[in-house]
Amino acid sequence: MAIREIRVIPDPVLRTPCETIDTITPAIRRMVQDLLDTVDDPGRAGLSANQIGISLRAFSYNIEGKLGYVLNPVLEETSGEQYGDEGCLSVPGLWYKTRRADYARVRGIDVEGKTVVLEGRGIMGRMLQHETDHLDGHIYLDRLEKEERRAAMRTLRGER
Repeated sequence: MAIREIRVIPDPVLRTPCETIDTITPAIRRMVQDLLDTVDDPGRAGLSANQIGISLRAFSYNIEGKLGYVLNPVLEETSGEQYGDEGCLSVPGLWYKTRRADYARVRGIDVEGKTVVLEGRGIMGRMLQHETDHLDGHIYLDRLEKEERRAAMRTLRGER
């Protein structure tokens, strides 16, 4: 279908909690294809619908050669801890160490209404949390330690 433009902060769509998808329509199917087309690029791990300007609960992923999506994802379980570099297509050029659970499990549906369960550790666990955060109106900078968050905000404002 189409590779869509990525919305970047301070675009308000990134801070708006996304709506649940109630009905699978042709427009939803097109959005899913756009999410898959847009995330299918080297260096892209995940992409939420609001990052392409659509305030609906959906994201796509591209992890270790596996391309997919989930609609209406709910973060069901997390455990363990990881602390490592994280970046975001909507915050271009900035990478910060971010604390996340090591393991995460998300449950949602596909375009046929069938249950989808995604789970994993490491980068997969990080991506699941990162994308569900987006759908709740949060960006990864919200999770930074206090001093790192201040530094990130200064960088975003163009201060030194």
